[in-house]
Amino acid sequence: MKQMTLLKILLAAFAVTLTIAVAQQTTTTTTSTNPLTGTTTTESTTVTSQGTILGYTPASDYITFRTTTDAAPVRYYYTKETTILDPEGRVVTWSAVRPESPATVYYVRDGDRFLVRKVVLSRPGTVYEKKETTTTTTTERP
Repeated sequence: MKQMTLLKILLAAFAVTLTIAVAQQTTTTTTSTNPLTGTTTTESTTVTSQGTILGYTPASDYITFRTTTDAAPVRYYYTKETTILDPEGRVVTWSAVRPESPATVYYVRDGDRFLVRKVVLSRPGTVYEKKETTTTTTTERP
């Protein structure tokens, strides 16, 4: 039992280290012009970025995200269609997002904004276990 707990702790530590160490990938954008109509079409490929969610405010429309500890935080904007997944790939609500959460963000670039399509949390949210202790004192009568 203790070996499984130690293994889980080591795997979690490795996942956090790996998540923080991997930097942002490049975006692939394809622009084509139709010679008959003269219209230009631009397609953006979804980009993956791994790092840490620094902040999330439910009333806002963005998360603050940083790819490495020395990189400046960047705003990633989300919509109603943005999906949040736990480490096992199950859909969760925004309440699972916590500050300092390692995550992978899938986004497209729209001008100067990063629009998030999907967020995959690297570790589940913190679970608090409530323990209750009752102490009873009895005295013996002679």
